[in-house]
This record gives sequence, structure tokens and C-alpha cells, in this order.
Amino acid sequence: MRQQESIALPALAALEGLIEAGRPYLEGHRLGVVTMGDGSALPLWAVTLGNPDPAVPAVGFFGGVHGLERIGAEVVMAFLASLVSRLRWDSSLHRSLEAVRIVFMPLVNPGGLQRATRANPQGVDLMRNAPVQAGGPIPWLLGGQRISAKLPWFMGDAGAPMQVESQALCDFVEQEMLTHAHSISVDCHSGFGLADRIWFPFAHTAKPIAHLAEMHALCEILDQTHVQHRYVFEPQSRQYLTHGDIWDHLYMQACKRADCLLLPLTLEMGSWLWVKKNPRQLFSRSGMFNPLVEHRQQRVLRRHLAWLDFVLRAAAGMQRWLPQPERRAWHEEMALNRWYRGRTLQGTAGAQA
Repeated sequence: MRQQESIALPALAALEGLIEAGRPYLEGHRLGVVTMGDGSALPLWAVTLGNPDPAVPAVGFFGGVHGLERIGAEVVMAFLASLVSRLRWDSSLHRSLEAVRIVFMPLVNPGGLQRATRANPQGVDLMRNAPVQAGGPIPWLLGGQRISAKLPWFMGDAGAPMQVESQALCDFVEQEMLTHAHSISVDCHSGFGLADRIWFPFAHTAKPIAHLAEMHALCEILDQTHVQHRYVFEPQSRQYLTHGDIWDHLYMQACKRADCLLLPLTLEMGSWLWVKKNPRQLFSRSGMFNPLVEHRQQRVLRRHLAWLDFVLRAAAGMQRWLPQPERRAWHEEMALNRWYRGRTLQGTAGAQA
């Protein structure tokens, strides 16, 4: 038990410390509590800062959806900590905050983090828990299953409401992001693969999203701004299909609203990069999904903090790069050629997402 507490409780304490340190410029929101098997409970925290005016864009950073993938939560926490430290002295940051709404939920699954499990304390995989059914063949188990909570990728019982963590995330996004005309989200994960990937919907179907032109325009400014970046930017459906993807669900909810654009992204850090350099990590359960060597973890944080900063700047400047009506057809054609035409499912590059 002591080892599990060393993973989760310091992270919650650190998050609460950041909320306190950032006042009065940011606000902490207690979205609910997660009940553990022993009767104890852990809070679900979210953070907001910046301009709440629905006329400005919003950007959200999320982590810790899978408790075993600790590095995702650590990347989001590190980015929040960097902003909090700058709030004390950086006048340029304060000017930027006038043009964007920023939201954080770094520890979506604190119970899974404490237990060092992918699922939440009820055994449900939060990234298979949304009311979305795949429209094509899915890999057995990996794509989501309702057989048993004792098996991985359990979606929850048929007909049951979403888990408290999933529902809290959805409610938070709907209240703080979908009330804005334009928004971008990043959900940080790690999983099998030798490449760092940026995924966008859909996960439940190979059909392109309605805002494919806007997604291609975002990819284009990333390629132009970070010429030598190592990210593979692609729809998740190029790898495999799943039931219950929470960002598919939220994207489709956004599409139902008039004048609402949500571009959801998933950062899938390739954990085999760390295993390849340190094969002994295979003998550690956490080592399959997290860099265990200190200098390697610091390198991972530096690399991905630069990416999150890019997303923040891209969100604040959305009106400058979103394609104009006369350019949408060109962006959509380029996107179809890049991601869909002549492509088939690849299979396993992100098998833990």
C-alpha cells in the first residue's frame, strides 16, 4: 500500500498546492469524489484560468485517464506548474490570458493512479466508457468489452451511466469548453509504439470527421512551426477502432451545437522508446508505460511541454489559421490524401490508448 500511495497522494497534494499558489489568477473546481474499495475517497480536481468570455477560444489539457500511464498526468501537471510560476511575473502571459480560456484536469483517474491500474477502482476503462459504438470491426478485448471488469478494457455494464470520472470530465468540457465557439483539447497518454503520436477522432469509425479541413490546418502550422518535430499526426482510426471513446463522444456533442468547434487531440507517447533504451523496464509493470530513469523522464517532459505550449498558442490564435471558406476544400483534399486514401488500419502502434 505504501508504494501505491507514493504514486497518487503526492500528485493530488501537488495539484492542490498549485491551485493555492495560482490564486487569484486561477480557480480550482472540485468536480466530485472517487470512492475507493476501502471506503476512502479521492477528489476530482479541475482548474480554470484566463478569459471566461465565450467569444474567446478555449483550450483544455487532460491527463491521468489511465492510472498506469503516470507520465501523462506528469506532463500536464508540469505544464500547469510552469504557467503558475509565470503568473507571478510574466506580463506577456497575463496579456495572453485575456485572449484565451485555459482549463486543466490533470488527474482524471486518481483512483487508478493510486492503485497503479489502467482502469478506475470499479475496473472500468474510462476511455472505453462513453456511449459510442464502433461502426466497424474492432480488435478483441482491446476495442472494449463487457465480459468482466477483471479483464482489461472493460466498458462498464450495458445501460449503466458513465463512471463518475468520465461524467465529470464530460460535464467539465461541456461547461467550460463547448460554451466557446472554438476550442482545442489535448489528452496525454502513453502506450506501446516507437513513435510519439498525435491522434484525432474518430476512434469508432474510419470515416473522416466533419472538421477535417480545420484539423489539417492545425497539422500544417505544427509542421511549419516545428519543422523537425517527431510526432506522427493522424486519425486514431488508422491504428484500430474502439467502442466508448470519450473524445469521439465529446466531439459529436460539440457538433450538435450551433457555432461550436472542438478539435480533440490525444498525445500518445511511445513507451517502447523508453523500453528500447532500458530493457529492464519490461520487468516493471509501471516501466512498460513510463520512463523510469530520471534524466529520460526530464527529457520527455521538456519535449512535450514544448508541444503543449504550441497548442496553447495555436488555440489563442485560432482565428488566424483556421481555414477561410475558400480554402476549406483545399485543406480537406490534402487531408484525405494524407490520411485516408489508400490507407488501412495499421493495428497495434498505440495498443494501450
